[in-house]
Amino acid sequence: MVKERFPTTQAVRSLKEQGADFTLRYYRFEEKGGTEAAARELGLDENLVVKTLVMEDELGNPFLVLMHGDRQVSAKALARVLGVKSVRPCDPPMAHKHTGYFVGGTSPFGTRKPLRVFVEQTILGLPKIYINAGKKGLLAEMSPGVLEEVLNPIPVRVAT
Repeated sequence: MVKERFPTTQAVRSLKEQGADFTLRYYRFEEKGGTEAAARELGLDENLVVKTLVMEDELGNPFLVLMHGDRQVSAKALARVLGVKSVRPCDPPMAHKHTGYFVGGTSPFGTRKPLRVFVEQTILGLPKIYINAGKKGLLAEMSPGVLEEVLNPIPVRVAT
């Protein structure tokens, strides 16, 4: 039997260690193309491509937000849900420091340090999702149930 070969990203290692059911999907990465380019390359609805956003509150406490590719996060609504004054995206060097991933390849799996994970609630009702697997041009296809089992994310409604 030939052993299946996976890229050695920390996200893939983490998913494998936890026995997660997922399939890797490669696509031609486009700088600044985001989820729109990934969806186009793979022939998917952009709503199924989930982006991982590294954010922080006004005290600099980092956390992750998982959002539909075709939606944005309402910072005001998210701050209200979290009970903080404000939230903002981390700058790329700080996002890398917290997660170990570079922007464009940020995955919620296998982050450098444990971070709270919030997920737009409607993502959990999708039949399948496609989420970054720790490298530009690499997505993991899975059911939202896998996301729930592995990350235990906190559902929120903050999409605009």
